[in-house]
Amino acid sequence: MTLELIIRDMKGIVFPLAFGLLLAPFFARAQFECATNADNTITITGYTGIGGNVIIPATVNGLAVSAIGEGAFSGDTNVTGITLPNSVTEIEAAAFEHCFNLTNILMGTNVQDIGDYAFNECTSLVSVSLPDSVVNIGLEAFYECDALGAVNVGTGVLNIGSYAFADTAFTNIVLPDGVEDIGDHAFYECSLTSVVIPGSVPSIGDFAFAGSTLTSVTIGSGVVSVGDSAFFYCTGLSNLTIPDSVTDIGQSAFSYCGFTSVAIPIGVLNIGDSAFASCNSLTNITIPASVTNIGDAAFDDTRLTSIIFPNAPTSIGGYAFSQTSLTNISIPADVIGVGEGWFAYCSDLSTATIANGVNYIGDYAFFACVDLTNIAIPSSVTGIGNCAFAGCSSLTSITIPSNVTSIGDFGFESCLSLRAIFFQGDAPSVGESAFIGGVVTSPLNATAYYLPGTTGWGSFSTNTGLQSILWNPMIQTSDDNFGVRGNQFGFDITGTVDIPIVVEACTSLANPVWVPLQSLALTDGLFYFGDPQWTNYSARYYRISSP
Repeated sequence: MTLELIIRDMKGIVFPLAFGLLLAPFFARAQFECATNADNTITITGYTGIGGNVIIPATVNGLAVSAIGEGAFSGDTNVTGITLPNSVTEIEAAAFEHCFNLTNILMGTNVQDIGDYAFNECTSLVSVSLPDSVVNIGLEAFYECDALGAVNVGTGVLNIGSYAFADTAFTNIVLPDGVEDIGDHAFYECSLTSVVIPGSVPSIGDFAFAGSTLTSVTIGSGVVSVGDSAFFYCTGLSNLTIPDSVTDIGQSAFSYCGFTSVAIPIGVLNIGDSAFASCNSLTNITIPASVTNIGDAAFDDTRLTSIIFPNAPTSIGGYAFSQTSLTNISIPADVIGVGEGWFAYCSDLSTATIANGVNYIGDYAFFACVDLTNIAIPSSVTGIGNCAFAGCSSLTSITIPSNVTSIGDFGFESCLSLRAIFFQGDAPSVGESAFIGGVVTSPLNATAYYLPGTTGWGSFSTNTGLQSILWNPMIQTSDDNFGVRGNQFGFDITGTVDIPIVVEACTSLANPVWVPLQSLALTDGLFYFGDPQWTNYSARYYRISSP
């Protein structure tokens, strides 16, 4: 006996069907809205069922179901589970977006494309296993699936779209070797602890892992570019390997990361603005000779204690090394100038050596280097910028070479310990308040010393408020005190009353290494100097210099 059920279709026509033949088409028609594709496959375009664990049929009216259409289940809060048949090859845009109670999905073995927003804000989804057939994971595909604690990415994935897994909870992911694209913000603020980025990825997208909980990153050989802010604010990142293939490190790529040292490989050309800024544990870094650009604030607010400059970089941006823990720096001759704010707020910096060949000291170059006591400005320097040494409160003396023609506004403002400025050439032009005391607007308690034959010192004193005094010490070689007296070699020194001097000696004029022997002031304009150690050397040469 055949069991029959009478069904009335939408036109009101009544027709009998055997119950066994009716069941499958009735199930599909009642729960799913469908569209027939040009290739005679079915796309599920909507769902009208009661929810729960929904099983998508493999066929509808004899045609294979190949896709879940755009927005088909969007916003359905009754759906808790989804099972896809092997016939499905595509999950279209926003197909399951905002299915807030969807906890699991079982994909068939042939899904190739997961569209944009496909599972966006499925906040109850706890795990996803993508078959090896998946090639593309679209924009925001699993964005803000904040309960998503486990993800298995199939071996066939090539493209991971922007924000694809942003704001998710999974801690581990294995990226297949064939991945070609990791989009912007792809893993932004997720709970990853470690990741290996395959060498098949040419470029890591902007903000790709920013704000995540990463502790270890391995970047595969083959990666060429690390995008802007790619690992920004990964504060737990303590282990990092950058391969030789990388040529570009983007803006803020590793800002606020937690590693203590990093080796930048030979081949890197560009270190972007703020690339390592605020890495508060970073104490050591190696910059290879290949680097042609170091961006603005590239190492700002790190704990760098030393740095070796690469050979003649094309450009070093402003504040590149500001707020670091550098104690001494040596700037080579092939660096054109000390740029804007390079060492500003380096409060531990005590000694700066600038090679002859450097042309200028820029604005704010050593601003607020409160421990700076020793700096030699080479004769190649022609200008000192605005606020270049402002706030260097431990600086007691400085020598300005003859080629310096200008000192900018507030150049030495608040250098409250500065007592002696030795000028080797004519008086330079000076900017507004170049030598004032900061909050106290009166001039610094310093004296400008100038050499015989130089000019402009009357105007200089008027403009700065500093006293200008001729610095003219001379060794007297023709009086009775020159030569050996009392078992020591000595001589008289004369000059302007109370000018400060240093007597130095060396043993060879061919390769002189001058050693300071005595610092003194010419009280009453005269001082006798004696050297009881002169017999310890086969030759001994003397000179007078400024402190």
